[in-house]
Formats: sequence, C-alpha cells, structure tokens
Amino acid sequence: MIYLLGQILLGEAVSMERNVRELDSGPLIAKKARLPDLVKYQAGSVVSRTVIDKEAGTVTLFAFDERQGLSEHTAPYDALVQILDGEADVAIAGKAHRLKKGEMIIMPANRPHALKAVKRFKMMLIMIRA
Repeated sequence: MIYLLGQILLGEAVSMERNVRELDSGPLIAKKARLPDLVKYQAGSVVSRTVIDKEAGTVTLFAFDERQGLSEHTAPYDALVQILDGEADVAIAGKAHRLKKGEMIIMPANRPHALKAVKRFKMMLIMIRA
C-alpha cells in the first residue's frame, strides 16, 4: 500500500498517525523491483508504501519532500533505516546523525527518534517484532 502522510505546512514534521490517505498499491510478491522506484515524491508531503506487513515485522518505503519529517516518537522494536536516495537528519535520543544515500542506522527500541529531510529523500524502514 502507498500512503500520503498529509500536507506539511512550513516544513513541520508530521506524526505518522495523522492525515493518512491511501493512494495506490500493487502486489510485489515474486516480482523484481528497484526499491527507490516503488515510492514517489509528493510536493510538501511524506509518502509511504508498505512492502511487507507480517506478524514478525514490516518493511516500509518512505519518500520525504525537502524539509518534511516525522516528529519524535518511540517504537517498541528496533528499526533499521536504509537511505535509498537523498539526505536526512535522524535524531536518536537527542543525538543527530546525517545520513546519505547508501547509509543506514538502527534506531533502538523504546528510544525517542525523529527524521527530517535535509534534501528530499527516500528510505526503507525494516522493523522486526521480536
């Protein structure tokens, strides 16, 4: 599934729970695909596409327009972020990390984290529920 996570005014970060609207989806099972091509940028928005959603975990792709982000929150599981395109600031427990295409970081469970686009960027989020 692909979701648009609301229009963001003045570059403010968006909470993942607000303004979610399904845009488009298509089955990916047993199909070859380039990850960055599976989610498109939308002006002034954050777009997500769920690739896998199982009891054991999720794989979700995101496209963030410039200056857009996700506000600080926690998750009950470790999460791996892989930058597919662009550049982002990832804050984990108050420490800032600048990530570029090809780089990844693990956000530990139950530690506050936030993301913001330095330049528009795409990422893959892998969360394993264990």
